[in-house]
Amino acid sequence: MLQMEELFINPLKTRLKAKQKLSGAWCQLASPMTAELLSKAGFDWLLLDLEHGPGDILNLISQLQAMACGRALPVVRAPWNDFVAIKRILDAGAYGVVVPYVNTRTEAEAAVRACQYPPKGIRGIAASPRIAGYGLNSNSYLQRANDELLIITQVETSQAVDNLKGILETPGLDGIFIGPMDLAASLGHLGNPAHPDVQSVICQVEEIVLKSDKALCTLAAGFEQAKILFEKGYQMVTLMADGVALAKLAAEQVDKFQKTYPQGS
Repeated sequence: MLQMEELFINPLKTRLKAKQKLSGAWCQLASPMTAELLSKAGFDWLLLDLEHGPGDILNLISQLQAMACGRALPVVRAPWNDFVAIKRILDAGAYGVVVPYVNTRTEAEAAVRACQYPPKGIRGIAASPRIAGYGLNSNSYLQRANDELLIITQVETSQAVDNLKGILETPGLDGIFIGPMDLAASLGHLGNPAHPDVQSVICQVEEIVLKSDKALCTLAAGFEQAKILFEKGYQMVTLMADGVALAKLAAEQVDKFQKTYPQGS
């Protein structure tokens, strides 16, 4: 939320233009507490998931409020390429959006228009949303939002890959997020993004995006994988996901206990 007289500047977008690498974490549990601790941990950005996560708009606001204690900035994955959902996400306080299942330039243009105020877009205008300080800083936000908001679309189908060059030509689009699981399913390898066919297509997407002026983004299972991606040229990578990390840690601890103190069934 902007304070009174605060200029709306999005450091994420500024740093991407400077070709910097940004560390992220995925918030899938819809928990203000995990959003708080991940923000305080020092990540550059958090991806708050409204597509596969269980949260709603009020829960999103709680996560955004919790993040204020740390340095991470909020990027929200919309549930769909829907201008009403995107409008509410941005009004709540997102600094960027990731729009899933964008397969054509026409769909990419619709996503951008949903994020931008007229005359460039169709985003509804109000002076009172949370992001603009509940009306106390509406002028700065309204004047700068079109330029400062980060807009990223996902490549997660073979159709999107086929249309990628056109998608990249979309004015106002800042980046491409590769979704390996959905892409694998689209290519006939459900649940197996490591399949050589899938990896070959991902390499194709990487090559095309890295030749453009758009940022390349995705997720990683940890720092070592993220390092490989960053070295390839990715700029935004999530290093962990709250639910997956907790589940893995819990399973590891229980496994160690049971192996150390076997007690039968």
